Amino acid sequence: MKFDKDLLRTVQLSLGVVTFIIGVYQTVFFNDLTGNYFIFMASIACWMPLIYWRQQEAVAAKIAAQEAKLAEEKRQRSRGGNGPKKRR
Repeated sequence: MKFDKDLLRTVQLSLGVVTFIIGVYQTVFFNDLTGNYFIFMASIACWMPLIYWRQQEAVAAKIAAQEAKLAEEKRQRSRGGNGPKKRR
């Protein structure tokens, strides 16, 4: 069985949202932010890997786009110009 990274992301996002909502509820209900600090830190700890993975995917997509552009330019140069040659 293959590990599903998307499932992990979904679970982490859900845990992050749930812990944030619980933290806000506890803070408003008990009027004690410092007592619920650990709940907010748990929420942030769930979100941090998600943010990191998104940044890594954006960098990988940017690199792939640059490589595709370079490959296309190389193909254009190997064909000898932009279009077919004229007959004399």
